[in-house]
Amino acid sequence: MKTKGFTLLELVIVIGILAVLGTVSVLVLNPAQLFAQARDTTRIQDLDTMKSALSLYLSSVSSPDLDFTGALSCTTMCFSAAAIGAAADGCIGADVARHGAKTSTVDATRENDGNGWVPVALSGISGGAPLAVLPIDPSNTTTYFYSYACDNTAKTFELNANMESDRYKNGGNDDREINTKDGGTVNTIYEVGTDSGLDL
Repeated sequence: MKTKGFTLLELVIVIGILAVLGTVSVLVLNPAQLFAQARDTTRIQDLDTMKSALSLYLSSVSSPDLDFTGALSCTTMCFSAAAIGAAADGCIGADVARHGAKTSTVDATRENDGNGWVPVALSGISGGAPLAVLPIDPSNTTTYFYSYACDNTAKTFELNANMESDRYKNGGNDDREINTKDGGTVNTIYEVGTDSGLDL
């Protein structure tokens, strides 16, 4: 009586085919780029959410203050949650000054009461803060971080992020950073906000 089963040769052939399929799928799908795209999608959503929250604050609070902490002034500073170093001019990231010659201030806290990295008391909105905590960049490194700058006199602001995927960064198929798309002044940074020209 003959037993049914796979021969060693058949098993080696199947393992070889699976190895080839695995290699092809990794090369075609490029998981590193898929993860980078997912982080970029989060960056786009976070900045849009923060823009909406800050716009709601400006429209619903009787005397809005875009640099709540007092000692830190919109006139001379830009704000970030990443450890980019207080000496960096213009919230520099990826060798690009995002906010001109402003001096960076770093605060890793995420409170929505004006004591977080965005010094705006969102908790002062009558219906409550639209954000439980301030979002931070998915990587939050010296290259990939969110930054905030404002004009407390004109009551305008700007939020920035750096895209990392080949799809969303400058020159990509779905470029979000180029000035013709985001209306900003730095072609290699994603900029949103209410400031005219986004040049804070």
